[in-house]
Amino acid sequence: MSDSDSSKGGPPGQGERVAKVLARAGVASRRDIERMIAAGRIAKDGVVLTSPAFLVQDVAGISVDGRLVQGAQATRVWRHHKPYGVVTTHYDPQGRSTVFEHLPQDLPRVISVGRLDQSTEGLLLLTNDGELARWLELPSSGWKRQYRVRVQGFVDAFALAALEDGVTIEEVQYGPVIATIEPTSTMEGMWLSIVITEGKNREVRKILRHLGLSVLQLMRVAFGPFSLGDLPLGQVQEVPEKEVAALLALRPR
Repeated sequence: MSDSDSSKGGPPGQGERVAKVLARAGVASRRDIERMIAAGRIAKDGVVLTSPAFLVQDVAGISVDGRLVQGAQATRVWRHHKPYGVVTTHYDPQGRSTVFEHLPQDLPRVISVGRLDQSTEGLLLLTNDGELARWLELPSSGWKRQYRVRVQGFVDAFALAALEDGVTIEEVQYGPVIATIEPTSTMEGMWLSIVITEGKNREVRKILRHLGLSVLQLMRVAFGPFSLGDLPLGQVQEVPEKEVAALLALRPR
């Protein structure tokens, strides 16, 4: 079936890409949906799709793994205090424990806004709106991510200050980083506050290793307008509708 097959996807040039529609419906991120299509897991009216560019008007007749997709619901967002040792994925081929295995059973299908690696704990945002997740996690959106990091090694305050101009590590350019020593730090426990906007893969760990520091503990405490606060470890708390509405008002249309 081609992307221009009007009997399945509407007249050529009309509708939206199926990957975008499914992301908005909270099935998964656009990138993950593209992988699912490549794996032959998504069909339209019983015909397996082969391209994420296929145009559709809505989710009618679209199935994932044989189950029909429900239409997009009102956008909702949750804060989750991710524990150390779990991975941020719906399925892990290595059999490791995942974030989604431990969420409350009454939660609808959600996806994460970006990821935290297995050894990082703290604030992980969850949403049923894939398009919102994509917008929040894009570096171009400019949302700040703040971390608390316990490190081992000599902390050079001048080297930390220089990170505000960005840094290049192994031919990868990282944007401005705001890094400060927390006042409560002692020789037994040196804590840093790190603020980044790009969120590249293992960015904080790579930058600190570049400065000769070993990361003993890494925790994200804020993402954009949302903070971890005193949310207990492993718990999930829904963001009030008013705050979600304010966030959606900022999203480009």
